[in-house]
Amino acid sequence: MKAVIQRVKRTALSVGGSLISEIPFGLAVYLGIKCGDTEDMTGVMAGKISRLRIFEDADGKMNLSVKDVKGEILLISQFTLYGDCSHGNRPSFTEAERPEAAEKLYISTAEKLRELGLTVKTGVFGADMKIEQYNDGPVTVIYEI
Repeated sequence: MKAVIQRVKRTALSVGGSLISEIPFGLAVYLGIKCGDTEDMTGVMAGKISRLRIFEDADGKMNLSVKDVKGEILLISQFTLYGDCSHGNRPSFTEAERPEAAEKLYISTAEKLRELGLTVKTGVFGADMKIEQYNDGPVTVIYEI
């Protein structure tokens, strides 16, 4: 399981020209599910995302979590995080989990984040999503378990 976590001022997600989800500030989290990932991993991932201290405190130090600043999370499924480009120029996605299993783990991760007291918006699993993102910093962290 891999997450690209970006600190954002505003993020909006649309499908087919219709706004599906948006957050005013917080984290845009792109989540990839790998073959063999388990339900237990969703809790570990949610815990790390919720506690990650990448927001600035009064002294300008990255010392606060998304929960501390009362930010929101836009959780976006992205199987392409497991694209392997080591052979040739066309990525291979054989490491990415099958859609049926991946969707369950994606939904579970969102639920685990909500159980931790966070406001979580989601995209549409498997859809062609258009994302407008206003990065803050920029601050981007990659976490993989």
